[in-house]
Amino acid sequence: MPRRPRQRPPEEAPPASDTEQLAREVSKLRAEVARLNGHRFMRIQNSFWRLVGYQVLNGLFLGLGTVLGATILVSVLAYFLSQIELLPLVGEWASEVLRQIEEQRTR
Repeated sequence: MPRRPRQRPPEEAPPASDTEQLAREVSKLRAEVARLNGHRFMRIQNSFWRLVGYQVLNGLFLGLGTVLGATILVSVLAYFLSQIELLPLVGEWASEVLRQIEEQRTR
C-alpha cells in the first residue's frame, strides 16, 4: 500500500477550557488508533495462529532463499575458479604437502 502524504490538520480555534482540549485530544487519539488497527500488520497480529503461520512461512522462505542464493553463488564461483589454469598447480602443491606430512608420520 503506497504511503499517503501526511496532511496537516486544519487550524483550530483555541479551546474554551481544558476539558474541551482533552476531549479533542482523546478524539484524535481514537481516530489514530482506529487507523492503525486497520493496517494489515495489526490484523495479522490480532490472531496468534495467523501470526505463527506468517512467521513460519517467513522463516521457510528466508531459509530457502538463503540456501538457493548461496548454492548459485558457490557454483558460479567454482566454475570461474575451475577455468583458471593455476588451480592444477595448487592441487599438486596440496598433494605434495600431504605426502610430506605422511612421511613425517612414518618416521
